Amino acid sequence: MPPTSDSRKPWHGVVVATSLPFHADLSIDYAAYGENVARLAEQGVDGVAPNGSLGEYQTLTYEERDRVVETAVAHAPEGFSVMPGVGAYGAREARRHAEFARDAGCGAVMCLPPTAYRADDRAVLEHYELVASAGLPVTAYNNPVDTKVDLRPELLAKLHAEGFIVGVKEFSGDVRRAYEIAERAPGLDLLVGTDDTVLEVGLAGAKGWVAGYPQVFPRACRALFDAVLAGDLATALPLYRRLHPVLRWDSRTEFVQAVKLGQDMTGRHGGRCRPPRQSLHPETEAAVRSATQALVDAGTE
Repeated sequence: MPPTSDSRKPWHGVVVATSLPFHADLSIDYAAYGENVARLAEQGVDGVAPNGSLGEYQTLTYEERDRVVETAVAHAPEGFSVMPGVGAYGAREARRHAEFARDAGCGAVMCLPPTAYRADDRAVLEHYELVASAGLPVTAYNNPVDTKVDLRPELLAKLHAEGFIVGVKEFSGDVRRAYEIAERAPGLDLLVGTDDTVLEVGLAGAKGWVAGYPQVFPRACRALFDAVLAGDLATALPLYRRLHPVLRWDSRTEFVQAVKLGQDMTGRHGGRCRPPRQSLHPETEAAVRSATQALVDAGTE
């Protein structure tokens, strides 16, 4: 069963990688973002991860990133996690964001490897050492598609052995890695990173799900993750099959636009993206709308 509130670590459970709403002039709508965070807490997820890829962190200034974190913390009830992404070009910048998160009252941070440099293992180790020096628990974020740096199971084991990371959001899409990570680093917490592998990675021993689509269908995704962790396949498998037509968009280039469209369709704050992300092509939008509307029509929440 899922951990109790007393034992749950800040990176355990369903932690939503939140999107970020903008005004018409593409300035951040902090009030709407705060409402989204508060609403997610009411609907039963365990926390939020602001300033990740879904939060379009690459387009934000330091001041904007700081205020997003402050807004999330201000709207988080007792026991609700705020685990900001601290992704940056280099370790000094990432450590700066981790220090701000620490001082803002966050319980952990999520950190990509260097985001614009094909770092070797030495550089990756140094990167995480510096971020960990901020004093908060660090969950690594393995996204080799975007960063061109692959946090392989043996490298994750080194990072964990050195005390630099406590968990990893696994976004490679290779569910086989879950077992090798557990063998090489038994104490490292595995977090589902791709919504469309939550069943497979959850059954392999994940402790958390850093998720996109629970901000569109929070109650259904909560029920899915709980059933997976309980080994209740009679509940999990049919629910997973129903949700999969939308969950798979989390692994595609247009994932931010797709999630925001889903939010708009279910009465939440989604809206536009900042450049370079553009509006969805008509055929892509039609596919996302169709999959989302089918779930809405079936009463999915």
